[in-house]
Amino acid sequence: MNYGKRILSQKNFCSRHFSSGSQPFAPPPIRGQRRVVVTGLGLVTPLGCGVETTWGRLVKGGCGIRALTHEDLKMDGFDKETVDHTFDQLTSKVAAVVPSGTNAGEFNEEAWLRNKDHRSIARFISYALCAADEALRDARWLPTESEEKEATGVSIGGGTGSISDILESAQMICEKRLRRLSPFFIPRILINMAAGHVSMKYGFKGPNHAAVTACATGAHSIGDAARMIQFGDAKVMVAGGTESSIDALSIAGFCRSRALTSKYNHIPEESSRPFDSDRDGFVIGEGSGVMVLEDLEHAKERGASIYAEIRGYGMSGDAYHITQPHADGRGAILAMTRALQQSGLHPNQVDYVNAHATSTPLGDVVEANAIKAVFAEHASSGALALSSTKGATGHLLGAAGAVEAIFAVLALHYGIAPPTINLHKADPVFHDGFMPLSVSRVMPIRACLSNSFGFGGTNACLLFTSPPSV
Repeated sequence: MNYGKRILSQKNFCSRHFSSGSQPFAPPPIRGQRRVVVTGLGLVTPLGCGVETTWGRLVKGGCGIRALTHEDLKMDGFDKETVDHTFDQLTSKVAAVVPSGTNAGEFNEEAWLRNKDHRSIARFISYALCAADEALRDARWLPTESEEKEATGVSIGGGTGSISDILESAQMICEKRLRRLSPFFIPRILINMAAGHVSMKYGFKGPNHAAVTACATGAHSIGDAARMIQFGDAKVMVAGGTESSIDALSIAGFCRSRALTSKYNHIPEESSRPFDSDRDGFVIGEGSGVMVLEDLEHAKERGASIYAEIRGYGMSGDAYHITQPHADGRGAILAMTRALQQSGLHPNQVDYVNAHATSTPLGDVVEANAIKAVFAEHASSGALALSSTKGATGHLLGAAGAVEAIFAVLALHYGIAPPTINLHKADPVFHDGFMPLSVSRVMPIRACLSNSFGFGGTNACLLFTSPPSV
């Protein structure tokens, strides 16, 4: 049978078996709208390991930024001359590094990075495992029944994975030592392995998801997880972001793109200054933020403590430039507006905004103008509290959105809006009552926004409100 006859035969088959008289399928089942709440929090940040340590230092105006060292470059396979030359070539010599050690509030590398599974676990994965462990224990959700594990999923993304592993492995090619390449090289660099390891450790068989949207990753991971619960894919989701980007190649790349600060190498603790007139770029940071999201009815049934409800998740694209936002801030406006529309709240009902502001000259102004456009008189009157916590933590890239979402939830929980440190002279875009907080403010907070924007023009906004009445 030639080709033309074969196609005609197929058409006749279709017409016989799917005639116009065939009944279409009924619509899919209509699912009731599930409300999603936050029941557990976990943090690994430059301010310390653990929610209590990080939050305590944040609200007191602490800073987790220090001078960069040769050891931070993670160039163990290179000779000293190459390491010294690389260090000298970097224009930015400050970083927001997670403090490691065995003391309270420090990241224990022996427990999380050098355990029996260490060969397949890169640093960004270990940060996620540590933060997830704290969040799950905080939520009191360590299920043992198969049904409960099947109803629990993981949504943890990252921005860059393990660039230090890539650099080390590339060096092996240059030195003709490829046979010594670790068989765990690929599993160590895949970004979805953070979610994979959390899923495997606890036996969670629900959705296993990893967003990669640059600096909006953490927010997208949380928002996507909330929708998975709303859609019925899971009852509980472990969600957040993780990053370990303090290494020679990552820092060099951001230096070459002129994104990092270089004016304040001599005073690291003042180098990240969101919204300040003298800002000149962001400080590269690392860490992880993970929260446990849960169907409200499921949380009520098991008597879980609830921090907040996630009421809105707005997304947009700038469709403009690979790294820069459009000056009109339309992408940020759309993301915030869509989160508000989903929540059913009026802009005047929002009490606090945790801004994405990274301390770059353009980005901070664009976001400030977008916030003014969305909140109008509510912002200019001073009724809306606004801050960027990156002055304290630096920019955690793929983990930033999750860490800052947790800061927003804690602001709701404790009634404290955290400060923007190093704000000595506010950018001229601010005037009258519209001014970022330079110190913490104790205030009633019933609703708050957390903004996250990333390279490629990707934007995400999360809206949290006080826990619903139970």
